[in-house]
Amino acid sequence: MKNQLLILTASSLLALASCKSEETDTPVSPPTGTTPPTSGTTITSTLPVETNRPNSTYSPAFTGQTRVAGIRTTTSYTSNVLTTALTSPWGIASLPDGRFLITEKAGTMRLVTATGQVSAPLSGIPAVNSSGQGGLLGLCVDPAFTTNRLVYWTFSERRTDGNLLTVAKGRLSVNETSLENVTVIYRATPAYSGVNQYGSRVIFDRTGNLIVSSGDRSDPGIRVQAQAVSSAIGKIIRITTDGQPAPGNPFAGQAEARPELYSMGHRNQHGLAIHPVTGDLWEGELGPRGGDEINRIQPGANYGWPVITYGIDYSGQRLGEGIQQRAGMEQPVYYWDPVVSPSGMTFYSSNRIPEWQNNLFIAALSGMHIVRLVIENNRVIGEERLLSSEGQRFRDITQGPDGALYAITDGGRLYRIDKQ
Repeated sequence: MKNQLLILTASSLLALASCKSEETDTPVSPPTGTTPPTSGTTITSTLPVETNRPNSTYSPAFTGQTRVAGIRTTTSYTSNVLTTALTSPWGIASLPDGRFLITEKAGTMRLVTATGQVSAPLSGIPAVNSSGQGGLLGLCVDPAFTTNRLVYWTFSERRTDGNLLTVAKGRLSVNETSLENVTVIYRATPAYSGVNQYGSRVIFDRTGNLIVSSGDRSDPGIRVQAQAVSSAIGKIIRITTDGQPAPGNPFAGQAEARPELYSMGHRNQHGLAIHPVTGDLWEGELGPRGGDEINRIQPGANYGWPVITYGIDYSGQRLGEGIQQRAGMEQPVYYWDPVVSPSGMTFYSSNRIPEWQNNLFIAALSGMHIVRLVIENNRVIGEERLLSSEGQRFRDITQGPDGALYAITDGGRLYRIDKQ
């Protein structure tokens, strides 16, 4: 598929200053401190790409927090389906040689080549509880994979006291048919009988520690623990590769707080990514009806769920007090209403499509497209929707060692997206 060429070019985002937002009838202006988009970014309109009515009447806390101007890629690119033979893939990780490890929800992990050849399931994976939103979830490979062959992944585990999010590691065998010496290194307790909203992605930070997203488990009785420092529910976790609290974690030493906690107040975080320039941790999480969020994670910060949100309940009622701001709770950098259901995400660091450099790409489930966000000075200044004509629920996305983007869908497809 070839992208369509530009509708309108702009040399600066300052043209937005005279337009009107869809939420209010007041002039909008660029976020304070931002700079124009990178060379080649195209403003398709002064209107956002989202044209549907929001679920709520909530107003953003600042200009550019939602429904920013639409943009259009100027470089011709293609998207090719490499395989349709996957079964409900959930996570994808690039290997140094250009192949991929891909998890499938039911509990299998496979090797896939850059040409789309899919291996038999690897043996050695512990049993998962794939009921509801559970299964074999996020994964990553060790930065020293070429020498240690270590892989890390998250999954939903059934225990006698309930289900929980679990982190494991293992070594890919030399003959590449199994994971060896598999060890569970962390469990996000407490266990709970529900089967929804585990998160969960796992990535490495720049200090060699693991970052894990642990969801709020959905139900009203358990999701309140997202605000409890004594619980791993609704948190970002930072641990060593042996599962111990990472040195320097912000809650260490705080009364009743778990030392592995890195941030709190999260709902259902399907996206984690490290900015290739700043090294900052960015996170995406699914809201209820409205309120999908992109956050820049600060150590020790509280991101508000379920106290503040830009979404409403599935019943149509307000959640809690129906508030969007509270002192001591962080605002999302960006949010969507209605939802796009942001899942896996990655920053683009390749130079193959220069205008994409340092942009954030997000696999959207209910949105059925790939989101491209242009970010300047930690604010979103442009949004594009890619591959929306494919009709796929995009589950995860990564950049391969060749500089191309690779995305998996619930329908079993693996796409390669690159300069034409």
